[in-house]
Amino acid sequence: MEVIYGLETFPKQRVPVVLALGTFDGLHRGHQMLLALAVQRARELQGRCAVFTFDPHPRTVLTASPDGFLLTTLDERLELFAMLGADLAMVVQFNDTFRYTPAETWIRELVTRTAMAEVVCGANYAFGRDRGGDAALLRRLGDKYGFQVRVADPVEVDGAPISSTRIRDALRAGRVTEASRLLGRWYVLRGTVVRGDGRGRTLGYPTANLSVPSSKLIPALGIYAGYARSAAGEYPTAVSIGVRPTFGQGPLVVEAYLLQFAGDLYGMPLELHLATRLHDELMFSSVEDLVRQIGADVAAVPRALAEAEERTGLGPRAWRLVGQTSVGKPGTRNPKPEAR
Repeated sequence: MEVIYGLETFPKQRVPVVLALGTFDGLHRGHQMLLALAVQRARELQGRCAVFTFDPHPRTVLTASPDGFLLTTLDERLELFAMLGADLAMVVQFNDTFRYTPAETWIRELVTRTAMAEVVCGANYAFGRDRGGDAALLRRLGDKYGFQVRVADPVEVDGAPISSTRIRDALRAGRVTEASRLLGRWYVLRGTVVRGDGRGRTLGYPTANLSVPSSKLIPALGIYAGYARSAAGEYPTAVSIGVRPTFGQGPLVVEAYLLQFAGDLYGMPLELHLATRLHDELMFSSVEDLVRQIGADVAAVPRALAEAEERTGLGPRAWRLVGQTSVGKPGTRNPKPEAR
C-alpha cells in the first residue's frame, strides 16, 4: 500500500480512483464494511482504492480533547487499511486553516487532486466548515463535478449502530469484550517495553511495562486477560492497568505477565490485545495477599480467553497487526515529514 502525506502530493493515476472518505479512527466493523465496498468498486472498475484519513484527529483540534482519545494511532490505522485491501492511503493534516474550508471548496480540491471516479462514505459523513456538508450535498456535488457517490449502510450490533463513540464508552468502562464485538478485533495497546521498578520480578511474576502513546485511549483500571504479540512470539497474558494502590498510589502503569514466557523484552515493541476484564484493580493489606491474587488471575487467563472468544467469535490471532503490511517499506511514496 502506498502512503501519501498531503493531498497536494497525490500521484496521478492511470486508472479510476475510488475514494473512501472518513476519519476512520476506530476502523470498526462499520468502517470495514465501508472500505470493503470501496475496494470492491475499485476492483470492478479495474482501478485503485484510495482511503482518506486525517492526522491529527479533527476532534482533538476542534474541541481540544484530552490525552487518551484515539482508538487507533495513525500507524495502526495505516496497517489496518493495508490489511483491508486499500491500494493507497492519503493522510491529510487537520489544522485551523483546514477546519474553515467550505464544503464545496474541499470537494473541488479532492476532484482536482485525485480525479476520483467514485466516492464511498458513511450515512453520517460530514465535511467542510462547521461540518456543513453531508451525504446529500456530496451527491449533488458528484453530479456537478462528475463522480459517483455510494453511501454505505450502517452496521448494527445489539440493535444500535456501531460508532467510535460507543466503543470509547465501552473501553472507558472496562468493557473490552463489548468493544471487541464492535471493532471486529481485539482492542490493542501497542508500545515499547520499558524498565519499571522490578517489583513484579520480586513477587515471582515478572512483568513487561508498556509505554503507550499519550494519544491512545487506555481502558478503565483493572486486570484483564488478553494476548501479547512481539518478535519473541505470542502468549496468553494477564494485563494490569492501574496505579498499584497496595504500594501507595503512583502513576498509571500498563504491565503484562506473559504466561509461559521467559526472556528479556526491554526495548522491544509489544502489542497487548485485550479480550476480557477479570476484575477491578484491588488494594491489599499485605504483599502475600497480593501474590495470591496475582496467582489466581494468571490461572484464570486461559478460561477467560476461551469464554471471550466464544462470546465474540474472534480467535487468538484476530486482526494481528505485527509484520502484516508493507507500510513503511521501500517504495512507499512521500515519507512522513518529521515535523508537521
